[in-house]
Amino acid sequence: MRELRVHDLGRIGYDAALTLQEELLRRVQDGGDDQPGHLLLLEHDPPVITLGRRGKEHDILPARETLDAMGVEIRESTRGGEVTYHGPGQLVGYAIHRLRLPELGVRDHVRNLEETVIRTLGQYGIESIRGDNKSGTTGVWTVSRQGDSAGGLGEKIAAIGVAVRRWVTYHGFALNVCTDLSHFDLIVPCGLKDKRVTSMTRILGREITVEEIKPRIAEHFAEVFGYTNVRNE
Repeated sequence: MRELRVHDLGRIGYDAALTLQEELLRRVQDGGDDQPGHLLLLEHDPPVITLGRRGKEHDILPARETLDAMGVEIRESTRGGEVTYHGPGQLVGYAIHRLRLPELGVRDHVRNLEETVIRTLGQYGIESIRGDNKSGTTGVWTVSRQGDSAGGLGEKIAAIGVAVRRWVTYHGFALNVCTDLSHFDLIVPCGLKDKRVTSMTRILGREITVEEIKPRIAEHFAEVFGYTNVRNE
């Protein structure tokens, strides 16, 4: 029986969440194959701009003094990807569990994270699709229904960025639930200058809360990754 432990961290700073990730990462690395997996669900507060391994400083648009005055932190991250924003109203999920080759490699892990988000959005009637890593559009996107791009990428609703250490994953996804989308104007999200960002609240035209989405995300995560026992920490 594979066990998933879900940690609801509420609102938490980036550094504190990273410290917990690294503690759980070591625990899973040093344990056997029967170690439980962990899913951390949280909102980052204070807001933070993170630079992934391919992140570039010039994709952060205001001066650091301006961001300091706004209470927005900047952190370098070991995850893949470029520059992204995290803040209140955005549900972040950090997945710490062991990869199981050959049935669950890094690419499979990323696709499963995307599938978790896609299934959750589908419960609300939001049709979404995966991006494409080769074109730099990794993540989950709404489906465009206009003109020649019908059925293609619309607006980005969730970012994916992971890291793997000794075959154990960490970092994960960030789903815009009721995020202040104006904060994405502080950056070039994931290096994509011509793409827009959206949220569940904006699409549905009504307030959706992070607390409402947490159990749905956890349920779909367990289904997609094959966890048969879920324990809330």
